[in-house]
Amino acid sequence: MSEPAVLFSEPGARWRMVAFGPVFCLIALIIELLTGPVVHWFALSLFAVLLSGFVYVQVVAARRHASVELTTSSLRQGTEDLPITEILKIMPPADPESYEQQPWETARSLGELSAVPRRRTGIGLRLRGGALVQAWAKDDVALREQLESLLAKSAGGSAE
Repeated sequence: MSEPAVLFSEPGARWRMVAFGPVFCLIALIIELLTGPVVHWFALSLFAVLLSGFVYVQVVAARRHASVELTTSSLRQGTEDLPITEILKIMPPADPESYEQQPWETARSLGELSAVPRRRTGIGLRLRGGALVQAWAKDDVALREQLESLLAKSAGGSAE
């Protein structure tokens, strides 16, 4: 059986972030070699290892808990999979000018996180059982478009 096509994907974090700390330490080492009589070999090496270790843990966590993948059959938000057949309706976007929140803005966030992750925007979804939940993505406009297109196809061309 073939894998369903991926329509939208956000990894949560990129592996290149792990290299930033060692790169900055290398730049500091080069500056010390060119300008100063003292070169802090051990300290810069230690900081490079510590920084890459801490960032590695953060990248692994972000890729596990803040990644998004939409296929033709499911929406994965972090570690939670939601079958597309469970989505009844995509709620309209929140009005940034309004003082009142829409009901979906206080609904449970998909994934096991307590809220929509930072630097991501929520998208309200009404599920078949009547529950409201929030999907989320950095590029919420693209995810919304893909979800609307997918729901229109699954409803036989008529979006709800």
